Amino acid sequence: MASDRLSAFRSEALVHLPELVRVALRLAGDRSDADDLVQETFLQAWRSFDRFAPGTNCRAWLFRILILVAHGQRRRNGRARGLALDDLPDAAVAVEDHTPDYFTREHLLVAFHSLAEEQRLVVQLADVEGLRYREVAEALGIPVGTVMSRLSRARSLLRRRLAERLQATAPAARGAR
Repeated sequence: MASDRLSAFRSEALVHLPELVRVALRLAGDRSDADDLVQETFLQAWRSFDRFAPGTNCRAWLFRILILVAHGQRRRNGRARGLALDDLPDAAVAVEDHTPDYFTREHLLVAFHSLAEEQRLVVQLADVEGLRYREVAEALGIPVGTVMSRLSRARSLLRRRLAERLQATAPAARGAR
């Protein structure tokens, strides 16, 4: 029986290890802390695997555990949470709908890291990891409408920050020609 449980855990949960490591790196900021998050996530998943319903979305379940573990570690380390941009009126984060024609990986990373944590998580899970809105909602423990709102605002802010970054570097690029 124990070997059946282990086999099921390997086939259902451990296959998602690379995805969890990528998200943990975004959450933690460094490899060592990310490894700790992933290890604790799988430890908690293993402990509660008998309550996992076969055939349900294990990936979303694991992301939910990972996010709860990350938030728990932040609270224990005394890191305060910032203001959620979802609580601000739309006018406070209104942006032009302009997407730059060209940007570098550095531009994208700077813009991504400038987002609020809640927005980075939604973008990471939906746009990078490819989870559906419902799966993101399950992983984060928020309504699907909140996922859609955060993702929309995050994408708009990314477009604006990329455009600003390109405008700031455009004169230098023109002068180099």
